[in-house]
Amino acid sequence: MDRTEKKELIDELNGVFQKTAVVVVAHYSGLTVAQLQRLRKQMREAGAKVQVTKNRLTKIALEGTDVASIGSLLTGPTILAYSDDPVAAPKVAAAFAKDFEKFVILGGAMGKTALDPNGVRALATMPSLDELRGKLIGLIQAPATKLAQLTTAPQAKLARVFQAYADKDGAEKDAA
Repeated sequence: MDRTEKKELIDELNGVFQKTAVVVVAHYSGLTVAQLQRLRKQMREAGAKVQVTKNRLTKIALEGTDVASIGSLLTGPTILAYSDDPVAAPKVAAAFAKDFEKFVILGGAMGKTALDPNGVRALATMPSLDELRGKLIGLIQAPATKLAQLTTAPQAKLARVFQAYADKDGAEKDAA
């Protein structure tokens, strides 16, 4: 890797660290290529990304960003997982760590807040942004649905009463 490639990588990583909501750092030593590909696929499906970089270059890219606190975690073979959704990357990383014990979560950062491995796992248990949006829409729609049911209920009851009288009158005429 020559100087220009290193400079491009540092600039790219710095841009990622400026924009992402959460970064997770983990050791991946001992994982096979197939397992890493599986991790990449799962992250992609969740809207997150995974990247293996040189620790020295990553530390340079961290300077001046909110997630600079992860610099101390960058020792040995590390992998970075990041996403715009604060829950996506931690959720996939925690699930992957359960399946593969060689994938060890070291910590991470959410904005200026540094996270230890337990903090990352706690984030993983939270509902995703899409789930929260769905719940919020459900809560907003519920009163409107109830209101619509209440306004149509008296009319429906009245119609059933009229129908019952009509059926009763029809039965009396048939009997006579």
